[in-house]
Amino acid sequence: MADNRSRALEYAHQNRTQFLDTLKEFIRIPSISTDTTLKADMTRAAEWLAGQLRSLGMVNVGIHPTALHPVVLGESPNPKDAPTVLIYGHYDVQPADPLELWTSEPFHPEQRGDNLYSRGSSDMKGQIVATLKALEACQAAGEMPVNLKFIFEGEEEIGSPNLKSFLEKNKDRLTCDLVLNPDTSMIDSETPTVIYALRGLGYFEIRLYGPDHDLHSGMFGGIVHNPAQVLCELIAGMHDDYGRVTLPGFYDKVVPLEEEERKELARLPLGNGYYQQQAGVLKLWEGEQGYTPIERVGARPTLDVNGLFSGFTSEGSKTVLPAYAMAKISTRLVANQRPEDIHKSLLQYLQANVPDTIRWELILHSGGLPSLSSRVSPGAKAISQALKTVWGQAPLYKREGGSVPVVADMQDILGVDSVLTGFGLPDDNIHAPNEKLHLPTWYRGIDALVHFFYNVAEG
Repeated sequence: MADNRSRALEYAHQNRTQFLDTLKEFIRIPSISTDTTLKADMTRAAEWLAGQLRSLGMVNVGIHPTALHPVVLGESPNPKDAPTVLIYGHYDVQPADPLELWTSEPFHPEQRGDNLYSRGSSDMKGQIVATLKALEACQAAGEMPVNLKFIFEGEEEIGSPNLKSFLEKNKDRLTCDLVLNPDTSMIDSETPTVIYALRGLGYFEIRLYGPDHDLHSGMFGGIVHNPAQVLCELIAGMHDDYGRVTLPGFYDKVVPLEEEERKELARLPLGNGYYQQQAGVLKLWEGEQGYTPIERVGARPTLDVNGLFSGFTSEGSKTVLPAYAMAKISTRLVANQRPEDIHKSLLQYLQANVPDTIRWELILHSGGLPSLSSRVSPGAKAISQALKTVWGQAPLYKREGGSVPVVADMQDILGVDSVLTGFGLPDDNIHAPNEKLHLPTWYRGIDALVHFFYNVAEG
């Protein structure tokens, strides 16, 4: 198998131009899942992936409809006595707006220096193609070292509304030993990174109602309770003076960080200065006291206001007492927390604190479970060794602050952990104009994935 590994790496190095051309071809399909006018392009992207799987010799390749965008499945022929790796990816991308801020056309990939600029180049078409090309290299060198299954969805960028039910219906077909999910990124181009935890999400909307129409603030201010004022007071009360969330029972299920893990997280070169530069702020907010920035971002739950609306917001002045106020609230959750529990907690808070002069309602828009994966599982060891081989140093382990609900859903439904990797960089502008992929890192990533598949096989 060692000779096969060497031949696969040689093939990958000799075919980088072809690999890049394939990526550009995929990127040119504007697979924006939220744009209803591009449904045909979403189907075209699914068909493109199905064609790639067939070219790798996969069988039972199919495009399966859902209530919105299809899911692509495929698997190895004639499974052998080897581990089975389920590969996950999403072929949908974010809208390109605002178009005027792009230096080049978002769906016409343009290489400038070491970077490829286009929508989806980093998130996550580049990561999908890196995986497929690593497998192509393994195949060119001889027999595939592991059994393979594939699941590609087209709704990740809109919250994967149909994926969980699809997993439940196809549980038997998706049985595997581990999942490879290359939808994460690295700290920087020289620091290989393994993500082992992702936060969950509970997203809410609070609506407050006062009078049945906007009032003159001079005539009614002081006698009619202002819903905008009440909303401000409610939000201000959601954190105490120590940065902790005050919703009842909010921290009840949170597992404390152990000292060993805090030491591991402290190795990450992500202090105050890093986050200040990334965010463009003069100073970081202290947040929940007793925790470092990297701990607060990935290992502690948070509550944030994502949007506010009430009253007169146009240019100039208008003395109005608004009839209505609204806030969008998101909570990022850590292992063992569940969005339905946080929903109950927020309800209790509002029941206890909204005055009887105001009518109110709470809407749960979306939720996703957090995930925590083993750092010492066979899959985790296989990717760790692969990254160390290519980058010449052991990877750092990181909890990610964002949410990828499919990871927790696969833990819950399929009973397997995901190996989270990826070769995007923090400055790739994902979800923003001028998204890019750093090609030298991408090529190294393909090499690392070749090593990963052989490492899994050698176990």
